[in-house]
Amino acid sequence: MIYPLLPIFLVSIGASMPLIGLIEGIAETTASILKLFSGWFADRTGLKRFLTASGYILSNIARPLIGASGSGMQVLFLRFTDRVGKGIRTAPRDAIIADDTPVREWGKAYGFNRSMDHAGAMAGAFAALVLIKFLGVSIPWIFILSAVPGILAVICVVAGVARVKDTMVSNIGRLKLSLKPFDSRFKLYLVVMAVFTLGNSSDAFLLLRAKEMGIGIADLPLIWIVFHAVKSILSIPGGMLSDKVGRRGLIIAGWAIYAGVYLGFSMAVSQSQIWLLFIVYGAFYGLTEGVEKAFVADMVPVEHRGTAFGIFNFVVGVMALPASLLCGFLWQDFSSMVALGTGSALAILAGIMLVVLVKPVDAKH
Repeated sequence: MIYPLLPIFLVSIGASMPLIGLIEGIAETTASILKLFSGWFADRTGLKRFLTASGYILSNIARPLIGASGSGMQVLFLRFTDRVGKGIRTAPRDAIIADDTPVREWGKAYGFNRSMDHAGAMAGAFAALVLIKFLGVSIPWIFILSAVPGILAVICVVAGVARVKDTMVSNIGRLKLSLKPFDSRFKLYLVVMAVFTLGNSSDAFLLLRAKEMGIGIADLPLIWIVFHAVKSILSIPGGMLSDKVGRRGLIIAGWAIYAGVYLGFSMAVSQSQIWLLFIVYGAFYGLTEGVEKAFVADMVPVEHRGTAFGIFNFVVGVMALPASLLCGFLWQDFSSMVALGTGSALAILAGIMLVVLVKPVDAKH
């Protein structure tokens, strides 16, 4: 409900482009640091469901309060709190998915997870569209009303997620986050992901690009609906395809699409092109989002799976701060073309590195 409206809301309360980049970057970096620790803690305590539920509860307290914010710094604090919740829940949730799914269907399972996430984003954007366009509800009230699906989400986690057989270390012991349990392929994969993510700035900038091209505020949720519809439709087939043909090739194909899309956004001259680019952008997510996580599950030992997802999510998320700051400053000091074109170039570089440095995994499906 709130994400397609967030950058417009920030601009309306006086936030600059670098501040928007800072808010999104700090938010995602915060989540990433906590994912690292929550994954380790989940491995050693088995409290995966508790951590997952706690993370959703915290996020769903913070998000509605954004609508009452009067400055960019207040939004920064609330986005920080929201992402603390995400950081707590993500790695334990990702580990639960692998724990509760046959190895031959990991791609399908992570694809299903992403598909449902995007279906929710689509439904939320549709709700925002109806509230704004037909009922005249203001943007701040959209944020406040997001508490309703937030409460329902928490109920689903608490009441509906079955307990799974936990694989954990016998005692918590001293905090020790190390890459020693993992082979060189996983470590190189992390390096490649860091390069790609440096060019993967917040989607808030793409929404601002849409507004820059004259697309109205009331239509931004509609773009978000279409975008997430494509993501939701393609996530499960993309994951299932990776179970059959392997993960690496699909990730490379997805990154190639990303490079083309960002280049297209940088050069777009009409609203119809913006709409088409958002549709194609959804295909990138369908081919990569769940598959990247299934690739991690392929590479790592079961007893360190939570830690591995924590490290993976940490690397991806910690790069969100420099990625969004880089895009914000390039946009303000040069142009949107330079900012988005840089993202395209980094995606191409990362794809080449993935081909050269990371061998495919022969997962025992």
